[in-house]
Amino acid sequence: MTRPLVTLPGMRALFIGIGLFVLMMPTALGQEQGAIDVPDPVLNGIEFSVTVPGDSSLAAPGTLAVRVGGRTVPLEYNADAEEWISEEVTTASGGTVSVDVVSNGEVLRSTSTRSIPGWLSLLPPLLAIGMALVYRKVVPALFFGVWIGAVTAISFTPWALFKGLLDAFEVYVLDAMANPDHVAIILFSLMIGGMVGIISKNGGTLGIVERLTGFASDSRRGQMVTGVLGVSIFFDDYANTLIVGNTMRPVTDRLRVSREKLAYVVDSTAAPISTVALVTTWIGYQVGLLGTAIENIEGFSQGAYSVFLNSLPYNFYPFLALLFVFLVAYTGLDFGPMLEAEERARDTGKVLGDDANVDEAAEGEELEPPEGTPYRAVNAVIPIVVLVGGVLVGLYATGVQAVGADASLSDIIGEANSYTALMWGSLLGVVVAAALSLGQGILDLEQTVEAWYEGLKSMLFAMIILVLAWSLSNITEVLHTADYLVSVLGEWLPPGVVPAIIFVLAAATAFATGSSWGTMGILMPLVIPLVWAVLVQNGMDAPTHYHILYSSVSCVLAGSVWGDHCSPISDTTILSSMASGCDHIEHVRTQLPYALTVGTVAILFGTLPAGFGMHWSIGLIVGAILLGGLLWTIGTPVETASPSRETADATVEM
Repeated sequence: MTRPLVTLPGMRALFIGIGLFVLMMPTALGQEQGAIDVPDPVLNGIEFSVTVPGDSSLAAPGTLAVRVGGRTVPLEYNADAEEWISEEVTTASGGTVSVDVVSNGEVLRSTSTRSIPGWLSLLPPLLAIGMALVYRKVVPALFFGVWIGAVTAISFTPWALFKGLLDAFEVYVLDAMANPDHVAIILFSLMIGGMVGIISKNGGTLGIVERLTGFASDSRRGQMVTGVLGVSIFFDDYANTLIVGNTMRPVTDRLRVSREKLAYVVDSTAAPISTVALVTTWIGYQVGLLGTAIENIEGFSQGAYSVFLNSLPYNFYPFLALLFVFLVAYTGLDFGPMLEAEERARDTGKVLGDDANVDEAAEGEELEPPEGTPYRAVNAVIPIVVLVGGVLVGLYATGVQAVGADASLSDIIGEANSYTALMWGSLLGVVVAAALSLGQGILDLEQTVEAWYEGLKSMLFAMIILVLAWSLSNITEVLHTADYLVSVLGEWLPPGVVPAIIFVLAAATAFATGSSWGTMGILMPLVIPLVWAVLVQNGMDAPTHYHILYSSVSCVLAGSVWGDHCSPISDTTILSSMASGCDHIEHVRTQLPYALTVGTVAILFGTLPAGFGMHWSIGLIVGAILLGGLLWTIGTPVETASPSRETADATVEM
């Protein structure tokens, strides 16, 4: 006998269940409509907002309030959004906290949230920084910070530890990558990396090099040409380091310029010019971090690219570092360990010390032009000009679309869609670079695609850091980290000193981790909301005080570059040593006094005074004069050498 699929008792249970579901539907819908929007978690003693969806018929004016932990706070009606809101709700108790919406003593709606101590909101960024300092690996440190943040947002239980690991990837990393603006930054960065790959492979970059090296007739001019070449290849610090170091090494060897000096010039023009130039592989990363940092700042309406442009003049260290390179090269004055290295090279022709430990130079073989390729500078210049022009036109076009053609240029640029402009420019740059390579028969289609791909690959690691930095930023927002820092620091932290503190913090982090990009990724999303909150708390959120915010942005960038310059574990410092054929420890030892000198002048006579209202131009002028005076006072002239056969014989072959 076949068993019935559903027995009579089962049928009864089914119908009863359906009936109960139907009866409960209005109640369930009512609960959904009667929801209360409250952050989860909230911080003990820190104000948070409560929003109650509903029109004005929900309660009589002045009678609706929210009650948390025995404290009642009035709710105000927002007619435009059709919701009731209060932003001054606090709780002093921890654990699960009941949140009730009441009117005339009657509870209309109720929910709960979890309240945690404020210091827990600092755990994710602090652990990320600490792990980066200890293990000197930025990617694991950032992911660990995201993981711990996800756990903190849930609870501290074994299950939350596992669930937080899943959420770190499935929620926070995915959200970071799902943001259209973030995707635009990733695409721009990858495309500009691909363009750099093509113009390196087609001989265009080496064409620029050949044009400049013809002016290097003695040791002083050799250093100047190296500096000019470093500034000319502004679009990428890695490309800058590898190209300038490998290309100028034979030239400076003939001119009896020490490898230590070559590595210093290479290192001190790579990152500084890349961080302040308007269109580089850095800008997508920096603007992306800025966009994340400012998108949730209430009362601040400037776009990320506009903030970046306004912050550029406050980058005292990069500008002064570039200036100091040319001061040292032009005057022929040196001091400290660099003086010893230069005197050795001039007197004996030994561009390396006797005990130098030199690794094989990084040649970037994947992007070396094929044998017989003509080195035409135009093949690099035209794509770069198209890239820059495409971005500028894109900024203007999208800005006009937003505010109209009658607006001022600053308003147009400020309201422009920088993400769209960057994507347009990078795509056009790649297309033009590929067209020039194919049209002249320098590369075939397969070689062009391979060169583009090799250039693109050089950006992948940076993109991983960027995505994790965005994820960590999301975590700090969920945990209200900036709100807690403001509550702790806002009362006593003078706004004018904030940029200098950020500069030192960024420098220390970059020095210990060896990564300027990693430092930017960790600090930018954290400190910028903090700076704005400090300004608001001190009544300084008007445009007349925006210089403090701009200076703080620049100090994250400039401080990261400074610490990176001084760090023996920095990737660009290591690459500079390798590409220049210099003992790495000697490079760090000889460069450190120069970097510390420039950094000290930058912070004392640029960043600090600018924080208290001094115009940035005065800081740059005073800094330049002081650096020149210091070099003239403590520097010792080194003999200017011309190429000779004896020099070539004494040169250490790499």
